[in-house]
Amino acid sequence: MRRILSLVAIALLVGPTFGQAPPVVPAISARMHQFDKSNDLSGSVTVVGRGNSIVHFDAVGLADFDAKKEMTRETMFKIASMTKPITALGIMILADEGKLSPDDPVEKHIPAFKGQKLKVGGELKDPKRPITLRDLLTHTAGLPNYPPACADVYQKRNKTLEETSNIIGKEPLVFEPGTKWSYCNPGIDTLGRVIEVCSGEPYHVFLQKRVFDPLGMKNTTFYPSAAQVANTATIYNKKDGKLVAATNQILELPAGAKHPVPAGGLYSTAGDIAKLCQAMLGKGTLGGTRIVSEKNFAEMTKTQTGDIKTGFVEGMSFGYGFAVVKEPKGVTALLSPGTFGHGGAFGTQYWIDPKQDLFVILMIARTGLSNGDASIMREEFQKLAVDAIKK
Repeated sequence: MRRILSLVAIALLVGPTFGQAPPVVPAISARMHQFDKSNDLSGSVTVVGRGNSIVHFDAVGLADFDAKKEMTRETMFKIASMTKPITALGIMILADEGKLSPDDPVEKHIPAFKGQKLKVGGELKDPKRPITLRDLLTHTAGLPNYPPACADVYQKRNKTLEETSNIIGKEPLVFEPGTKWSYCNPGIDTLGRVIEVCSGEPYHVFLQKRVFDPLGMKNTTFYPSAAQVANTATIYNKKDGKLVAATNQILELPAGAKHPVPAGGLYSTAGDIAKLCQAMLGKGTLGGTRIVSEKNFAEMTKTQTGDIKTGFVEGMSFGYGFAVVKEPKGVTALLSPGTFGHGGAFGTQYWIDPKQDLFVILMIARTGLSNGDASIMREEFQKLAVDAIKK
């Protein structure tokens, strides 16, 4: 009965918001149309919201040029690395249950990491300490990029998460744990395996039960149906001033894939991500349903990297899975210190600003951007979003 009431509460909170006529900020839609007309984007879906309301939700342009298929609010996107904080959320849910701690050595849960070496010049030495889950969560473990033995992980995906993490655990570190920041897909994928070990369930099943179902995220998945694939925006690159369908895309879903990609394999919609953002503004709660404790929500979303230089734009730090604005500047100038979020390889972005009670979601399908976190699309959209909530 309690769960039914919680789901009803979620529907009451966000249901009317995502009806047939959600609010639209004309200035945002007009600016996004300009990106379409200049062939910077095929189309986009944008959301501006608060903890209990939506200020703007609109779709412009096309999801597929060749098919002349319009972008809609229900269009799905490959959200790539926007998956990472969701994987971290799974870890903190298990921390709430006492099944792990961020300070646990990785080898406690995955024995293959025991005795991992540090590469110094041409020599292998013992690191000062073993890597921890905290190091993986903050990209400070010193793990290298995928070794040749795991080259198929984003292509054929013909190894299980267990097999993949066991190989990663045998690779030597490239710097002392906790001393530097280096964006690391293998580290987040390893966390996916930790979730399996500590929960006793497949990684994607655990997230479905503990995050997506409770929040009503019905179109968020690692394994989209044929209908969902057909509803996914085509990814484009810009060449000679024109948009062309991208080839050799990372994170394609191969037939017979043995595991999802915890570092970046999710498909989702703007509406689903809005529910996640509202739960984050609710400090881990949406519509009466709590998915993570307020304490561990706070740990996820505060700076955990001290003075280490991190991120893809200036003034950033990292929490657990989330990038955190430490000093607003440049593209983050209008956001507050403590704003947290993440981008994806195809230009998608979501950022949550608790001090302004604001979240912004930019769903696009572009490759070839020099830096999605610093894109002109993100900057212009955020300026208009902040302006909209101040009126």
